[in-house]
Amino acid sequence: MYSWEELIKVCSNCTKCGLSKTRTNIVIGRGNINAPMMLVGEGPGEQEDLQGLPFVGPAGKLLDLLLKAMRIKEDMYYIANIVKCRPPGNRVPTDDEAEMCLPYLRNQLVLVKPRIIVCLGATAMKYIIDRNAKITNVRGQWIERKGYWIIATFHPAALLRDESKKVLMWEDFKKVKQRLDSICQNQNG
Repeated sequence: MYSWEELIKVCSNCTKCGLSKTRTNIVIGRGNINAPMMLVGEGPGEQEDLQGLPFVGPAGKLLDLLLKAMRIKEDMYYIANIVKCRPPGNRVPTDDEAEMCLPYLRNQLVLVKPRIIVCLGATAMKYIIDRNAKITNVRGQWIERKGYWIIATFHPAALLRDESKKVLMWEDFKKVKQRLDSICQNQNG
């Protein structure tokens, strides 16, 4: 298990898969490293690759608006991805690419110690919840596993392509906010 400093160094020098050859920057995460909630997406897009931070492009701006509308403060979450390098053309990471990067995400989970994990999209849901499930069947349902409360919802980029998903994602995040408030009240009470 790596410390934060070691993890960043290991990821920066990682050449386990072909994504390392085309990246501009590794994208580890952003947010509070002691947050009660971790949001996990698929992988960096163009803006994320350029800035070295997850969810800073159009989908990230939409996610930030959603979190703000839900009154989920920035110190309440940490954001990461399944893969730390941008897949060319923003394609879905291959199984091999994801498998090479998953130990880094598991390391982040150990370091952050969130109580809630929100899978943003089918790729995160696949590698965190169930490899054979469909996002449309699993989204919005809580799963308790290894001390984590896990829920899947749509990736914000899906909302940019299909606005009909906005209502469903809003409903999912109302559940997230309710669980987050409950966890925080129990810790403070």
